[in-house]
Amino acid sequence: MTNQPFPTFLARYQERLHQLFQTLYTGQHATVRQVPEELLDQVLGERPLSVFIPEQFGGRGQDVAQSLAMLEASSYESLPLSLTMGINGALFLQPLSKYADPALQQKIFRDFLENNALGGLMITEPEFGSDALQMRTSFRNVDGGYHLQGSKHWAGLTGRADYWLLTARGDTGRGAAGQPDLERAISFFVWDRSLGGLDVQEYYQSLGLYMIPYGLNNLDTVVPENHRLAAKGGGVRMLLDLLHRSRLQFPGMAMGFLRRLLDEAVSHVRQRVVGGKALLHYDQVQDRLAVLQAYCTTCAAMCAHSSTVAGVDEDCSPRSLEANAIKTVITDMMQGAAQSVVQLLGGMGYRLDSFAGRALVDSRPFQIFEGSNDILYQQITEAVLKAMGKVKETNLQRFLSQFHLTERAAQFFNGATDVTIDLSLPQRKMVQLGRALGRIISLDMVIALGDQGYQPELIQGSVAVLRRQVTALLGIFSDPARVNVVETDEAGAGSWMNFLQQPAPI
Repeated sequence: MTNQPFPTFLARYQERLHQLFQTLYTGQHATVRQVPEELLDQVLGERPLSVFIPEQFGGRGQDVAQSLAMLEASSYESLPLSLTMGINGALFLQPLSKYADPALQQKIFRDFLENNALGGLMITEPEFGSDALQMRTSFRNVDGGYHLQGSKHWAGLTGRADYWLLTARGDTGRGAAGQPDLERAISFFVWDRSLGGLDVQEYYQSLGLYMIPYGLNNLDTVVPENHRLAAKGGGVRMLLDLLHRSRLQFPGMAMGFLRRLLDEAVSHVRQRVVGGKALLHYDQVQDRLAVLQAYCTTCAAMCAHSSTVAGVDEDCSPRSLEANAIKTVITDMMQGAAQSVVQLLGGMGYRLDSFAGRALVDSRPFQIFEGSNDILYQQITEAVLKAMGKVKETNLQRFLSQFHLTERAAQFFNGATDVTIDLSLPQRKMVQLGRALGRIISLDMVIALGDQGYQPELIQGSVAVLRRQVTALLGIFSDPARVNVVETDEAGAGSWMNFLQQPAPI
């Protein structure tokens, strides 16, 4: 099947998914946790993960555009399914193809193509989420391999994946009993079911994404020596290469999801009559639809950009700024689009068995996993301030006009960005400025897509919406007001009940 021309494969895959989600996984299955095995087997039988496998191992050759198109087709029918594909591709198969022993690659790729195997990545630990580099999972050398011990949680496909990439830090042997002293470096290992020693302690009742099992895992296993990935430039650099490439591919999962939301919204507002006319003819509804359409155009621009920079042969570790901008902005748009469509659908949208209702909860964790958006927005600002410092520039407009990720978009914000940036910004303003910068970087990608001949009216709509959002964000950013938490006494002096207006005496 992998020798089919890609357009033929994609059309067949889209048709097959539509059939399956009309029969085996309809709205009535929305409250059922974990995907039915029959559905998953039939989806994997189409060999969608072949787009992440090198050609010499029987795959399609790891073309990023093809990977994004497959993710888009998946997310049009189901965001959790697309995330399942993304976890396997960006967080397992791509790093495996770049850093693993060739003999191990051969075995695992064949298992994926012939036996519908699944894989995932375990980084996060109960005490170390955003602070992942301080992880306590450890390893030490033993005869013929490495002994790994620790706990991991919130790994997508917990208990279901056949293979895992596991992260750990080396035990130096200098620690006290029960408190091992660990290396600063991060190492990656490949685990498979035959090795044992990876046990699910608890399955989480996750909010949304019911198709994907999450949970807490206890790790006490020995992996062979050739199951350790070869770090080119160190484990942290390998981790950044992996994460940045994954973030750059988020638009693939977002693209079909946003198109489906737009289709659902348009279908509803054409049919729903309020006050004697279809919702479509109300100005507020038109604005919501225009914003949804702009999100689709922005996402398309991101897909086009990532297709040129996120190849497996590329080192994505230095691409933190654009990777973080793409991940944060597109996931904010996913959640914003879902909120908007639920609002348009009213009561019908507030049902778990409606696409819009599921979209609301399914898209929310995208703003959290692989880097919380608040943290990534702060990192965007820090990266820009560092770049400004290198060229000794303090005026934001002048810098953006010359910076390679924003030079075309900067022209739309001459007034709003003509400010001197204080390098000692408080954290809340760094996050807010990062939100604006992320959208300016996104706007630059939209302009680039327009240069390639994309429909001008859609480009103009996307430019208008992004410009509106950036202007609003920068307005809040320049507000000097600072609000802090006020401590009150335990007697409840702040209760409104203590301050009821007493009636005037007669």
